[in-house]
Amino acid sequence: MSDWHVLFIEDSDEDVAATVRGLRREGLQLVFHRCPTGDEALDYLYQRGRYADSAKAPRPNLILLDLNLPGTDGRALLAVIKDDEDLKSIPVVVLTTSSNPKDIAACYRRGANSYQVKPVDYGHFKQALQTTVDYWFQTAILPNA
Repeated sequence: MSDWHVLFIEDSDEDVAATVRGLRREGLQLVFHRCPTGDEALDYLYQRGRYADSAKAPRPNLILLDLNLPGTDGRALLAVIKDDEDLKSIPVVVLTTSSNPKDIAACYRRGANSYQVKPVDYGHFKQALQTTVDYWFQTAILPNA
């Protein structure tokens, strides 16, 4: 596979910019798609509305999900993804500021594949993201679309 599609569901422009910078890797073709709300992410995943053209909404190989989103929040979105037979095989990494043990437990119960708290320090944040990319795109074997 030459291109890996990452769906980033995040409402903060700053977090998106920092994450994309941190995820760029030499020799790894990552194509980022961003949805700033849970409702837009549902349109993307189900190829509805402006995402009806599958070229605009390719199936992601990995979803990075913030919990605190406007509209349908990340918790509800995770439940939809993991309850859907066609979507549940897509790995979902919760990437959030919440270190609340209740959020962590709830996300894993709902089927999150990983839960990462966004470090405040950019150096630590970048290292955590690079570890994530190394694992999901160089170590783990992902299902075919």
